[in-house]
Amino acid sequence: MEDTFEILQELQKILSEKYSIERELDEIPKALETNQEILNRLKKSYVAKNEEFESIKTEIKHLKFEKDSAERLREESEKRMDVINTQREYEALDKEIRDASEKEQRFRREIQKKERDLEEMSQALEREEQMIKMQEEELQAEREKIKAETGEKQKQLDELKGQEKKLTPGMDEDILFKFQRIIKNKSGLGIVPVIGNVCSGCHMVLPAQFVNDVRGGKEIQFCPYCSRILYWEEGGENISEPSGFDDSDVGGLSGLAGDFADLND
Repeated sequence: MEDTFEILQELQKILSEKYSIERELDEIPKALETNQEILNRLKKSYVAKNEEFESIKTEIKHLKFEKDSAERLREESEKRMDVINTQREYEALDKEIRDASEKEQRFRREIQKKERDLEEMSQALEREEQMIKMQEEELQAEREKIKAETGEKQKQLDELKGQEKKLTPGMDEDILFKFQRIIKNKSGLGIVPVIGNVCSGCHMVLPAQFVNDVRGGKEIQFCPYCSRILYWEEGGENISEPSGFDDSDVGGLSGLAGDFADLND
């Protein structure tokens, strides 16, 4: 079993690094997704502002038409002043001129305000165009960087898979499957030593008879608490039976470990 434990410890290093690289590869697209989302928001904002910009231009065009109509009406009314005959006609025409003049001035003020808004909107659009361009360049640079990193990590992953294949021939497939699951679920630690009568993986005190079985090394034992594979660490002979345990319970604990119920978390 010593050879098996040595193989498992070596395999643990390989699998831990392999799964770490796989997690990194899984995370890579998320960085791109974040940058793409920022770019999409910028473009959406630009489209909305551009629509508002065009709307203001349309309003200005309409206001200028109304101003010109009021201006023509005022000018025509002023010309008619020379041919009026009665006071009543004068008063009516004078009111018509004043109303047209007020409209003309009101439209002119509104046009000036809208033109200021249009200028501000134009500057805002220019800024957003620059931001979009910068974000597109950043996104492209990130894509190229990720492509290079992904290629390098995939190369490392392939090398680790090759090392894994060299170690695993002849190993019990069930044990290997469980061991791989443990590595994934237990922060890269699938095989740990028993020190004294304590599992160094979860630091739980183990029953004395169970520890003796581990020390005997006749078969692979799994920690009944964290499901890691256990092996004996020389120099840890201080074994004491913890309260509340009976050696007769060890069989049940070993069965529990074999079931690997906690690996389904």
